[in-house]
Amino acid sequence: MSRIQLYIDEDAMHLALVGALRANGVDTITAVDAGLIQSPDELQLEYAAERARVLYSFNVADFYQLHTAWIAANKPHAGMILARQQRYSGSDQLRRLLRLVAATSHEDMMNRIEFLSRWG
Repeated sequence: MSRIQLYIDEDAMHLALVGALRANGVDTITAVDAGLIQSPDELQLEYAAERARVLYSFNVADFYQLHTAWIAANKPHAGMILARQQRYSGSDQLRRLLRLVAATSHEDMMNRIEFLSRWG
């Protein structure tokens, strides 16, 4: 079983969080790294899916709709982690993400949505 690799969209992208994830050994890239700032959500998900990366975003409603559409179209993605914006501090996000990454494999996340709230 392989480890989750993250793609963080611009809504959830905070430099301190990204640095802390990387310092903890989580392979993490951002919308800035990918050159996708202000790109449509569909393009963000396509980028993550093509690279087998789990997308992390605060954009719950839009990405949940995209997930539903992709599943209906039999279009696979590497998974999503969704959280409500401004609900978690950076340290709380880090703790929950590290817990999720430690407990869930890349294979387990395929075509799945996880909500950060479950990992408290």
